Amino acid sequence: MPPASAEPPVPAQPDRSDEVEQPELADVSEMTGGFDLGALLAGAQEMVAAQAQAAQQEVIGSAGGGAVEVQVTGGGDFLEVRIRPDVVDPADIAMLEDLVLVAIRDAMGKVQQLQSGAMGGLDLGSLGGLLGGQP
Repeated sequence: MPPASAEPPVPAQPDRSDEVEQPELADVSEMTGGFDLGALLAGAQEMVAAQAQAAQQEVIGSAGGGAVEVQVTGGGDFLEVRIRPDVVDPADIAMLEDLVLVAIRDAMGKVQQLQSGAMGGLDLGSLGGLLGGQP
């Protein structure tokens, strides 16, 4: 009988030659068809910054050749309404209401342009394709 060894026998290592090698982290974009999540996150952060900057700016919408003006931020917060006294006709309130409404629509159109302009310089990459645009 062979002498007892003080060390236990070492188990044999399994043969792993047929296992599939796990991809490196850098290879993940290849698995997702070239979709780069890091670039997507960076683009999203740029969009948030651009929207925040646009929200801080102010625009003025007007109607009636400046008879009615509405001041609003890029975030859609209304700051002021100015009405020239010569357009206030107690007998024709409907006209004044229409002028105010046109000035509000003009201001909101400018806000939309401001926001679009802030976003226009950003490269949305693959995100553009997700939103229905050209990738």
